[in-house]
Amino acid sequence: MIDVKNIQKSFGDAHILKGISTTFEKGKTSLVIGQSGSGKTVFLKCLLGLFSPEQGSISYDGKIYSELTDAQKRNLRSEIGMVFQGSALFDSMTIMENVMFPLRLFTKQNKSEMEDRADFVLKRVNLEDAHHKMPSEASGGMQKRVAIARAIVNNPKYLFCDEPNSGLDPKTAIVIDNLIQEITDEYNITTVINSHDMNSVMEIGEKIVFLKDGLKAWEGSKETIFKTDNEVVTNFVYSSNLFKKVRKMYLNENE
Repeated sequence: MIDVKNIQKSFGDAHILKGISTTFEKGKTSLVIGQSGSGKTVFLKCLLGLFSPEQGSISYDGKIYSELTDAQKRNLRSEIGMVFQGSALFDSMTIMENVMFPLRLFTKQNKSEMEDRADFVLKRVNLEDAHHKMPSEASGGMQKRVAIARAIVNNPKYLFCDEPNSGLDPKTAIVIDNLIQEITDEYNITTVINSHDMNSVMEIGEKIVFLKDGLKAWEGSKETIFKTDNEVVTNFVYSSNLFKKVRKMYLNENE
């Protein structure tokens, strides 16, 4: 579990995060949503330890990040998997080498052990025959699956995804959503996803945190978001035609 208490973050005169508190539970997919400029990216980077909040605290299973030693922070980093918005694969490495990279960084496994583990996770994301391809030879959906394989290769306790469906067609986006959900359930990971995709919210949003202007404007689940009358939320989500249709169906069924 990740426990966030009243974190605040500024850059010069710009007050980006203004006291956000929430929790992200183990074994659940949690989505952080909001418009551009809402603070989502800064919030995610605080969770990752890339930015240090001026106030408040972030705890990983009871361990307050700011109180950890450098060695403890490195150990925690080895327990974190990250899927970047653009996949962020190394162009000069094969898909197998990309997936093995965290093992080289954080473990003392020999080459054979790393290859076995990389092979296992590539099969888990349905990429049995892609080991020797270069990233440039892979489609956008394949690259996302490689990024997920790399993120889970080290058996992480925590998984962070930054806009994992960015640039993907709707059908492929659903495949990626379902894969993230399956892996979260299968490995009992604490998963946090930055997203603006309302389809993802409705597919896998076990917990949703809505940010606006650096504040937590609302939180709930994919079920309760259909019921809310919070104008900040409804004004944002009504930009999705699919959400409007689903919400109308939900309200009609529950009248």
